Amino acid sequence: MPNLKRGSRPPWVGLGAAVWIQICSGNSCTFPLYSHSLRSVLGFNQRQIALLGVAIDIGENVGLLPGLASNKFPPWLILSLGALISFLGYTVLWLSVSRTLLSLPYWLLWIASAVATNSSAWLTTGVLVTSMRNFPVSRGIVAGILKGYGGLGAVVLTEIYSLVLHNSSSKFLLFLALGIPITCFTLMFLVRPCTPASGEDSSENGHFVFIQASSVFLGLYLLATIVLNDVVSLSDAVSYVLIFVMILLLMAPLAVPMKMTLFPRKAIKQEAPQAQVGSLERDEKSEPLLLPESSSSATLGSFYESNDDSSEVAMLLAVGEGAVNKKRRRPKRGEDFKFGEAVIKADFWLLFLVFFVGVGTGVTVLNNLAQIGIAQGVENTTIFLSTFSFCNFVGRLGGGVVSEHFVRSKTIPRTVWMTCTQIIMIISYLLSAYTVSGTLYPAIAFVGICYGVQISVMIPTVSELFGLKHFGIFYNFMCLGNPLGALLFSALLAGHVYDAEAAKQHGLSHLLYGSSTKACIGPSCFGLTFLVLAGVSAVGTLLSIILTIRVKPVYQMLYSGGSFRLPPSSSSH
Repeated sequence: MPNLKRGSRPPWVGLGAAVWIQICSGNSCTFPLYSHSLRSVLGFNQRQIALLGVAIDIGENVGLLPGLASNKFPPWLILSLGALISFLGYTVLWLSVSRTLLSLPYWLLWIASAVATNSSAWLTTGVLVTSMRNFPVSRGIVAGILKGYGGLGAVVLTEIYSLVLHNSSSKFLLFLALGIPITCFTLMFLVRPCTPASGEDSSENGHFVFIQASSVFLGLYLLATIVLNDVVSLSDAVSYVLIFVMILLLMAPLAVPMKMTLFPRKAIKQEAPQAQVGSLERDEKSEPLLLPESSSSATLGSFYESNDDSSEVAMLLAVGEGAVNKKRRRPKRGEDFKFGEAVIKADFWLLFLVFFVGVGTGVTVLNNLAQIGIAQGVENTTIFLSTFSFCNFVGRLGGGVVSEHFVRSKTIPRTVWMTCTQIIMIISYLLSAYTVSGTLYPAIAFVGICYGVQISVMIPTVSELFGLKHFGIFYNFMCLGNPLGALLFSALLAGHVYDAEAAKQHGLSHLLYGSSTKACIGPSCFGLTFLVLAGVSAVGTLLSIILTIRVKPVYQMLYSGGSFRLPPSSSSH
């Protein structure tokens, strides 16, 4: 991590602000809200719509640039860049859908879609990297909370789309173009490096539970109001009241720093355990840094990556005394890796492939929700997006909580839950492929949950295996599995099969690859796609089992004794 100036205050204010920015990052999941307008207003066929979905997934998940920037620039700059590109991308889309500018070329709209949703990569990287470093011993819980609110972002925006903007795609795109930058510029200076939470405060767990409970209540409230709006017609006054209550619930995480300010606890100065924070946490100005003979090579290796002058002096002394070799040793799993050191590890690519299968198949369902619903005879597909988004939130939040509980109590690797969700996805895809009566909504709900679990579990896993120092670049590289899956499974597979079936139904089978702009109806529209997704998930399950067996010793090392032991090489964060 760069030598950014850290604040002396607790990091809870930044976490509360990060929640709002994560809500904004949910814009990338709202494509089904305006995809039908692109299809009808601009006359696109399903393959073109699917390719726009790929652009959105590429924009959302290609975050290598913000990943690199997170180690060089302060969070406010990363967030401001995300707000700016969001404004540019969504403005172009609004100009096209609203017909303010006519005949914009398809390639320009494709680029605008990628640019607009690339804001999610910048916003998520800015808040996630900062918050993970501010809560290093609670990274699983923090990842679950932030990614959970990111999943709720789509539901929040759907609520605004339905209740305030009255299902107007053009107004919604204008709202995204203006609302995201305003929110980010208002809150970005609150998200900054702070004194890391040690995990020793007895009230810390209660604060996390409060935020988790409030997010669950918010999710249930959003789902209930959207269903209510679908059943009965709500007046504008009632709609505005519901939105006001939603805003109050979104402010719940800020209650934690408010409580800490109004009712401060007297700080108790304690010396942090050596196993948790390492020797770099000592007051190096008042006492010398000693290297006992029992120091392991892992501890000594951490000094190479530290920027502290005293650490460099200690290393030089150790080299001079023959305690270590001058050549830097390669890190072990659980320590801080550089990117070049990580990509030659089998665990890195196993994790990438498992994540690619989980999110790649899940995002295929997300990108085609509207068409899946229409093919099954569902007229109002907004409820589909709400269901998937809420279950995605449940999976993200629950994945973080459940994996954190079992990794601490039983040292069970987090990747076990990736295996379980892959199996559930296989069953869901098979039910969807054979259109078993009454299983459409449950299948979509389970895919949403599993999709969320994959995301929330991957984040702490990659940080535990390869460290927090270069976490931004590792996280964003893993996220490349999402657009890669969207390209292979959504655009090339689902889009092709859908258009071909639509062409047959409307007597256009002579058209190459199918280019009908008419809707496809019936189980054949996505039947083959779901069978392929089930087969791919079976392969992902096997890979996940192999990965779990390989990383089990790492988790036994990190979590033996029931608490996370921060590796020595992570102590400089």
